[in-house]
Amino acid sequence: MTSVSSGYLPLTGRSVLVTGARGDIGRATVHLLASRGARVIAVDRHDMLPPPGESHDGVAWIAGDVTDESSVRSFVAQALALAGTIDILVNNAGVTGPMLALPHLTLQDFTRVFAVNVQGVFLGMKHVIPHMRDTGSGCIVNMASTAGLAATPLASAYIASKHAVIGLTRAAAAECASGGIRVNCVAPGPIEGSMMNAMLDGLASVGDVVRTRIPAGRFGSPDEVARVIAFLASDDASHMHGAVIPVDGGRTAV
Repeated sequence: MTSVSSGYLPLTGRSVLVTGARGDIGRATVHLLASRGARVIAVDRHDMLPPPGESHDGVAWIAGDVTDESSVRSFVAQALALAGTIDILVNNAGVTGPMLALPHLTLQDFTRVFAVNVQGVFLGMKHVIPHMRDTGSGCIVNMASTAGLAATPLASAYIASKHAVIGLTRAAAAECASGGIRVNCVAPGPIEGSMMNAMLDGLASVGDVVRTRIPAGRFGSPDEVARVIAFLASDDASHMHGAVIPVDGGRTAV
């Protein structure tokens, strides 16, 4: 089943800035939004950028670090220079951090997770919202997680960071709605890909247990998350502000 039918181009003419664009969900989002007509500016660390020739129609790649305000300021300026506007911001960059009991986490571990997952979302919104206010419209989609809705052991930094993303999303939605800017977030559950593989490295039996707790009986795919991001970015979600959308096979329903 293809993720988009030919001729369905609801994002034609829109300019989208996507961070964490080389991750599993990031790549799926970049390709889907471009296929739906958007001009995509894709951002990731310099060492993560695709080699020359691996680009995709409608996508421009920029190196950037979401934890560094000068870098965020720079890649937002580059995106505006390339596209003329930023209609949609997808704050997708994220890390899990080490899977350790809270007393065994170092302050450096904790700070790193918050720097990427929370500070990165904050800085992205801080530097894009003024432009969206000037144009009178815009859409922001932040990457939360079902870890922002409930807790599990051995992931305190990640869980706290995703709760913070949901709080930031709701606060920004309340501030920005009157200016024509929509702010929402997606909360994926366990998703197949490199991040999940890293979390379950050497813990295959844990993965099997997690699957049994998902009513749908499986992990999600990056494409399934990307389709929800595309929906929130489209005019079909025109009256959605501050929403938190789980993509989790029903895990948070039970």
